[in-house]
Amino acid sequence: MKVLFVLTSHDKLGDTGKKTGFWVEEFAAPYYTLADEGVEVDLASPKGGQPPIDPKSTEPDAQTEATRRFYEDDDLQHKLSRTKKLSEVRAEDYDAVFYPGGHGPLWDLANDRDSIRLIEDFTKQQKPVAAVCHGPAVLAEAKTANGEPLVKGKKVAGFTNTEEEAVQLTNIVPFLVEDRLKELGGHYSKTDDWQPYVVTDGLLITGQNPASSEPAAEELLRMLRK
Repeated sequence: MKVLFVLTSHDKLGDTGKKTGFWVEEFAAPYYTLADEGVEVDLASPKGGQPPIDPKSTEPDAQTEATRRFYEDDDLQHKLSRTKKLSEVRAEDYDAVFYPGGHGPLWDLANDRDSIRLIEDFTKQQKPVAAVCHGPAVLAEAKTANGEPLVKGKKVAGFTNTEEEAVQLTNIVPFLVEDRLKELGGHYSKTDDWQPYVVTDGLLITGQNPASSEPAAEELLRMLRK
């Protein structure tokens, strides 16, 4: 089994002068969940090379067993520094795709033509698409074969408005994940802030927040083994 992870290349948190990127836990926990079970994982990003890490995700209170393992994993650090360019990867070469979050995807992956093409191709090929936290933002412009929003009528989850308020970025982000998924006709649901919550609808897997990243990967693993 072979899974593609797609990471953001965007590192600017709006006009705040602060940095953003991908959230370490949302990459590391799913990566190890899959890799430890023998799944081959490739990494890609819009620009290729080293994707930016959200500095907030390296702070002490954001650490987990998976993130601590990541910081000590020289092989994975090297692999991460050499992500493939999104324009050079094809859905045909993989069994599924996984999008970690962090705020970066709101600015680049949500509108990236190569990412949108990939998501639509995975869907057409009846392969799983998984995204967690701000990752579901990547579904915003993806369409079905008949031109409808991909998430229309589907059960979905993603970073909540109240979680965005808690990190005080409601007025900084280009859009709110919860609102956008609802606007597109998604059947959005959630649990309490910061608690694990994963929703599956067909081959679409979405998780609410960082704590949902490992359960989302476990759901993807179950799906791949069917």
